Amino acid sequence: MKLKVKKGDMVQVIAGNDKGKKGSVLTIDKKKLKVRVSGVKMMTHFDKENGPQKREGEIDYSNVQFVSAAASKAKKKTAKKSAAKA
Repeated sequence: MKLKVKKGDMVQVIAGNDKGKKGSVLTIDKKKLKVRVSGVKMMTHFDKENGPQKREGEIDYSNVQFVSAAASKAKKKTAKKSAAKA
C-alpha cells in the first residue's frame, strides 16, 4: 500500500491527545500503519546506561494529515546553482 507521507514530510495530528501539533515524520511502519512524528506522543524510556529519556511514540497513520513535503536533494542543488549564477 502506498502511503501519502514519507520520512521527513511535515504533518499535523488531527486526532488524539496531541491534536493540532505539527512535526516532521521520523519513521514509518508500513505493515502496522504507524508513524513516529517529532514532538508528538512523548514517552519516557528508561535506559540502563543513560537513565530516563524522552522519546516519540508511534501514532496511527490515519491520525495525521499531510502539510508539506520534505525538501528533496534535487531542488536544493538547483537552488544553489541559480543563486551562484546571480
